[in-house]
Amino acid sequence: MNNKIRVLVVDDSALMRLMISDILNSDKEIEVVATARDGEDGIKRVTELKPDVVTLDVEMPRLDGLQALGYIMSEIPTPVVMVSAHTKKGAEATFRALEYGAVDFVSKPSGPISGDIKAVGDELVAKVKIAAVVNLDKLKFIQPKKNTQKYLKGKPKKIAPEVKIIAIGSSTGGVCALGEILPQLDPDIPAGLLIVQHMPTGFTEAFAARLDRESKIDIKQAEAGDKIEQGKALIAPGDYHITVKREVSSKETVGLISLNKKPPVHGLRPTVDTMMLSVAEVYGDKTIGVILTGMGSDGTRGMKAIKESEGKTMAQDEDTCVVYGMPKAAVEEGVVDKVVPLDKIAEEIMKIV
Repeated sequence: MNNKIRVLVVDDSALMRLMISDILNSDKEIEVVATARDGEDGIKRVTELKPDVVTLDVEMPRLDGLQALGYIMSEIPTPVVMVSAHTKKGAEATFRALEYGAVDFVSKPSGPISGDIKAVGDELVAKVKIAAVVNLDKLKFIQPKKNTQKYLKGKPKKIAPEVKIIAIGSSTGGVCALGEILPQLDPDIPAGLLIVQHMPTGFTEAFAARLDRESKIDIKQAEAGDKIEQGKALIAPGDYHITVKREVSSKETVGLISLNKKPPVHGLRPTVDTMMLSVAEVYGDKTIGVILTGMGSDGTRGMKAIKESEGKTMAQDEDTCVVYGMPKAAVEEGVVDKVVPLDKIAEEIMKIV
């Protein structure tokens, strides 16, 4: 009996189809059952073969990846991993694909035809395996929220006597989860936010800009030297660990961002643990730790440090997680104060602060 994960590879480049197939077939748990040259061909193959997972190129002639994904998720729901070119256009299309129901994405290292695609081979294999076990009922079309309230960003905010910090960690499914939470937060929230979303380099700036357009708080990709400020969220850039250090000249707790390229932790850079451990050390009981959907256990050590510093912690519940891995690990370790469904997390954050 063949228990391998059956994969369909869709890409308009013959070279990419061959190289992606070779990468996936090199894993004993995966079998590429067919390839397709564009979205139309891909839909036909999905209908005929009913693969376990589809890898889908974003930019293709005739029918592109987004159009094909929309059809697949509405007519023949199948876990999809997008394979995206590292461009501004590719990034925007990728985030839309995640809203349409794609499980995750992998970035081609050097454009639409990447002869060095093997550089992300391990990541591609891992994400295909995650996709194969995802509950399709949780991959629903998500309508992006728009910031409809008339609020002028950058206007003077009510200054809280004591600024807290909210440290959020997420992975698979986190793009949509953050898109649900951040637009609900009040612009005068008396806390700064620091976010680690596992994402390849080159995508976090576009992701931050997208969230900023949809939210009342200010959101940007973190840079070295940025201050933790109330009403502002900083997102860790891809391929950099992010930490907080105390501003020496300040009498109050003021955190400054540091970035580094120290070795990956859990095979990841950035990591939630690295960020949360430093936040707990600087902010202590003024810290709120939030762990969202994702595979693995990244964040458990950080949440433990926040608890030990007498901060507050919460985790997304199993029913609303695309992958109940990171929250589950933290809950089982006993370092979570409250388990909350995704649509209530923003409300819970506002209550605490």
